[in-house]
Amino acid sequence: MGTLMTAQLALQQGIACHLAGGTHHAHYDFGSGFCIFNDQAFAVRQLLDRGVVKKALMFDCDVHQGDGTAAMLADEPRAFTCSIHCEKNFPVRKMKSDLDVGLPLGMTDQDYLDTVFETLEQLLDWVQPDLVFYDAGVDIFQHDPLGRLHISEQGIADRDRGVLARCRQRNVPVATVIGGGYDDDRDALAQRHAIVIEQAFELKVES
Repeated sequence: MGTLMTAQLALQQGIACHLAGGTHHAHYDFGSGFCIFNDQAFAVRQLLDRGVVKKALMFDCDVHQGDGTAAMLADEPRAFTCSIHCEKNFPVRKMKSDLDVGLPLGMTDQDYLDTVFETLEQLLDWVQPDLVFYDAGVDIFQHDPLGRLHISEQGIADRDRGVLARCRQRNVPVATVIGGGYDDDRDALAQRHAIVIEQAFELKVES
């Protein structure tokens, strides 16, 4: 329900951030990858079925493919699923998103940001969504034990700001969830999860 409320607030305010969510490995009838309930798939179905939005973009930047989201929305043409993930990573058996962008091991900031922004810009033009669900997973971080990419904390901040700014420039509401991130240092992990919220706040202040 938190992700659904976040989406509703995004439609009203332009940007809204959920302090949890992004459990994108859960399928209809089984859990996977630390996920038991697919919050984004549930939320977008509710909004589409109620006629609140006509078209939604699921823009998943967690380091792991959003296999559950892809599978659960495969028969829903009004929800376009995009997953930008490390190709040689969990899950081993990947589902088919509407667009999958598999990244090589060890990718660094600039190549990563170029890929994310180019993909998003093309999809905003093509899909023309009424709402973007943005999974801002921080397991892309260079020291994340489950990540396998080499993205700095500044790279995470640049990604989040760039995604939010591009949606805002086109007046497309965006709802964010925190997605994955793994670290025995819980304070450091919480700070990385907070980056998307800090970037959203700065954009709102500047507008």
